[in-house]
Amino acid sequence: MITDILIIGGGGAALRAAIECRGVDVIIAVKGLLGKSGCTVMAEGGYNAVFHKEDSFKKHFYDTVKGGAFINNFRLVELLVKNAPKELINLEKFGSLFDRKGKFIAQRPFGGQSFPRTCYSGDRTGHEIIRGLLEYINKFERIKVLEEVMAIKLIVENNRCYGALFLDLINEKIFPIFAKATILATGGAGQLYPITSNPIQKTGDGFALAYNEGAELIDMEMVQFHPTGIVGKGILVTEAVRGEGGILLNKNKERFMERYDKERMELATRDVVARAIYREIQEGRGVNGGVYLDVSHLPSEVIEKRLETTLRQFLRLGIDIRKEPMLVSPTAHHFMGGLRIDEHCKTNIEGLFACGEVAGGVHGANRLGGNALADTQVFGAIAGRSALEFIEDEKIEKIYVDIELPSGEEKAEKYIEKVKKLMWNHVSIIRNEEGLKKALKEIESIDLENVGGNLQKYFELKNMITVSKLVIESALYRKESRGAHYREDYPETKEEWRGNIIIRENKIKFEKNNYDVEEYLKRL
Repeated sequence: MITDILIIGGGGAALRAAIECRGVDVIIAVKGLLGKSGCTVMAEGGYNAVFHKEDSFKKHFYDTVKGGAFINNFRLVELLVKNAPKELINLEKFGSLFDRKGKFIAQRPFGGQSFPRTCYSGDRTGHEIIRGLLEYINKFERIKVLEEVMAIKLIVENNRCYGALFLDLINEKIFPIFAKATILATGGAGQLYPITSNPIQKTGDGFALAYNEGAELIDMEMVQFHPTGIVGKGILVTEAVRGEGGILLNKNKERFMERYDKERMELATRDVVARAIYREIQEGRGVNGGVYLDVSHLPSEVIEKRLETTLRQFLRLGIDIRKEPMLVSPTAHHFMGGLRIDEHCKTNIEGLFACGEVAGGVHGANRLGGNALADTQVFGAIAGRSALEFIEDEKIEKIYVDIELPSGEEKAEKYIEKVKKLMWNHVSIIRNEEGLKKALKEIESIDLENVGGNLQKYFELKNMITVSKLVIESALYRKESRGAHYREDYPETKEEWRGNIIIRENKIKFEKNNYDVEEYLKRL
């Protein structure tokens, strides 16, 4: 197959990029089903954008870099906050509907923010965004969709990307798609962990594919654990629950967030709340592996209208949240790290662009709730425009690419479970050198030559091993605690570590983040 622009991924960032490229031939290649297998459609809480006269770009910018522990790429944050309102208006033009208060878009408070700027559609915001994008994208004949195909290798020659090799997941056939430009929008890697809010497709494919061809990755140690997932299942309980007034209680019915962030309480940043819940459980104040999240003090009509999805998902479990509390615990949720991009979504590989969760630098050490949906639209649009500009004078090269196939007898699933267990036990909310080194040694000992059978599981295992090693090596390198990365053997946040861990081709380095916050704020 040949196309002008190849987009790998099927969530909000991929769809927004495709809309921007609608005047040329586009193939969207999706590992699952378009609009149904990414994280965007599962996002419940909202989309951050400055609309109110009492809010400002400066406030949104500062909240984002403060939440990110000041290691964000400030230029990318500026693009996020300035373009988020415009892209939300675009979403409404595409067909998405957001809640309103009178004629104004309704906004709710979210953790780590100085102003209630999170726009929403009940507690199914991501679903509504995807619905509007899909409705709009169906108008364009030059946008073609391939579903249930997995990218297994980028086609790169002389540091120039010409598309990718794919595995058809239905019949296990391998085929190439050649393209003038390629956009990675594959999302994160929550499936590295046994408890995650991510769908089954999120095995870190984009990170691994790009790294294997020489791409630079940034801050891969920064893995966000959402504070509130359904205990034992990982299914997300949206931050909107706390935004609407939900409170966290331990088994003694203490509102324990007073001990960890007395000022912001349940609306502290996600890293703070996740560690607080983890501590309560570890120190014996949990309830059946979790803590209580209670909204029963809220009016029933508020719960029924604004937390409709949450109400329904717990009713299916036999719990009426209008009358009794939920049980929640942290769940692997979002990768702040990823491919290193510039303000045009370019990577260091020519012809390869990245947007959405697979790209790093926007969120620093910790992402604010509500910034991810905005990220998909802002950087999806930029990646699409950049790819479109890039292909004007480009030609497609058909390059022969070989790939190694499994020949062993062991099932990949066995090793996948081993990776997940090691990552959860040693590379999750609280880390230390001993645990990180143990996990690295065990993961490195997995011999892929022993693996055979299902090709999808083989390539997923291969990617999971690569990404796990990137996370662990970056976590070992950063000898401090910052944002989502907490080292109990280095519990302090140190100014000399205010910067980014860059990893490429088995080489790792630290780059100081030299942005001056006050000077940058003056520019906004």
